[in-house]
Amino acid sequence: MKKSILMVSLLLLLSFFTTLSAQIKIFIETDLEGVSGVFNFTQTREKGSPENLKACEYFMGDLAAVVKGLKDGGADEIVIIDGHGNQAMVPHLMVPGAVYVTGKPKPNGNHWNLDKSYSGIVMFGFHAMNGTKDGVLNHTQSSKTENKYWYNGVESGELAQTAIIAGHFGVPPILVTGDVATCREAVRFFGTGIVTVATKEGVSREAAALYPFEETRQALYEGAKKSIAAIPNCKPYLVSTPIKARMEYLDLDPSQPKPRLVGKEWVIPTALQLLDQ
Repeated sequence: MKKSILMVSLLLLLSFFTTLSAQIKIFIETDLEGVSGVFNFTQTREKGSPENLKACEYFMGDLAAVVKGLKDGGADEIVIIDGHGNQAMVPHLMVPGAVYVTGKPKPNGNHWNLDKSYSGIVMFGFHAMNGTKDGVLNHTQSSKTENKYWYNGVESGELAQTAIIAGHFGVPPILVTGDVATCREAVRFFGTGIVTVATKEGVSREAAALYPFEETRQALYEGAKKSIAAIPNCKPYLVSTPIKARMEYLDLDPSQPKPRLVGKEWVIPTALQLLDQ
């Protein structure tokens, strides 16, 4: 009996010290549309334009606040993936405390080295799914062809797409930053345990009520710090596989008199193949 009690005590002690020594690794996937001060497609599409260069500075300012918050919250390791289509990172504006991955192509796309060793995923600067009336710069993958996606009958945007892939590895979404509509979408898909930080409020697709940078970056810092403590309350976002997928998009063939709405259905064997088309 005494030996059994001693063994249980040793196992509990070992578990305690294992928990203490566990590294908190955070994976950040970024986008540009959801950062402070960004509200029109000129800022996000026209790489190298004055508007885009300034938007990338806004991006780095927001990102710095998140990195600092995660570190102060207890993150040991942070990997950041430049997930915007034409990339947004500005190297000379990087703050210490993270690894920044940019450029194309990246092996495994925006999910580069994501695996089960990560404690949580942050979706930074994201936007609401296509068709969200109050979603600033709302779209899903492409705003030009107006893509829409359904997985197992559930219409899903880029938040869900990213979380489904992270869920394959058992990694939960812990923080989402973007406009008010994006934060609302995050809670709807991932539950109330996730931390959200609103950087602006949508008026229409290319109009927004903006908040001063000093306020948004303080909120981003506090939200990021809080998200580390929220990890135990966050669960991976899982969908059953194989996934029944449906897509609608506009065929922009110039030989046609006007764009044509096209539908497509297929089956996705695993979450890792979600974005293979």
